[in-house]
Amino acid sequence: MLDEACREILEGVSTATLTTCLFKRGFRNCFLQDVHPVNPSATPMVGEAYTLRFIPAREDIDLLEAYRDPDHPQRYAVEHCPPGQVLVIDSRGDARAASAGDILVTRLKVRGVAGIVTDGGFRDTPAIARLGFPAYHRRPSAPTGPILHHAADVGLPIGCGGVAVYPGDILVGDGEGVVVIPRHLAAEIAEEAAEMTLYEEWVSLEVRAGRALPGLYPASEESRRRFAAWRAAKERP
Repeated sequence: MLDEACREILEGVSTATLTTCLFKRGFRNCFLQDVHPVNPSATPMVGEAYTLRFIPAREDIDLLEAYRDPDHPQRYAVEHCPPGQVLVIDSRGDARAASAGDILVTRLKVRGVAGIVTDGGFRDTPAIARLGFPAYHRRPSAPTGPILHHAADVGLPIGCGGVAVYPGDILVGDGEGVVVIPRHLAAEIAEEAAEMTLYEEWVSLEVRAGRALPGLYPASEESRRRFAAWRAAKERP
């Protein structure tokens, strides 16, 4: 389980800050490409990855009747993705047919799932947007999924938006998109991102006051001293 203190910190930092923290550790490919929020004003998304993989559909197998099987991997994922986790769907970057629609997304919300992400498309996106539930995709797609997608398996490593996603990785989503954090780095990334966010809050105030960037951003010894004094005053009762 993701530590609640870590979850709370990650909910308060941006994907931009997180990608910088990851880059410092050598991770260059952690932000999902061409994956966008259905509703940018939805609550931030933080949760462990629960993965579902699609492969190309085949006409003799992928019929609407397949959904009657409770073990159909897509339906199974919707019913078994644990509360607090994020359902991540590898749709091969193909948004020509839907990876899910509003009824499935509503079911995830009711079950307490933290969000849903795909590099394909969702249908019924106006209804999904009204849910206020974190949902990320490439673009809207009205055609039903079996036209192009076969749900192959659950709980294995996948690719989504050009990024490797392993079950249990931590996904963080905001109004810009989704970043993937290797699980073993989540706590230290969260701590650094929180510090960085606070420093950038102070930098923004300094820039608005007319101060130039050199010696301020990136930080210098002098700017760190001034930041420490500002922080102490901010935290003083």
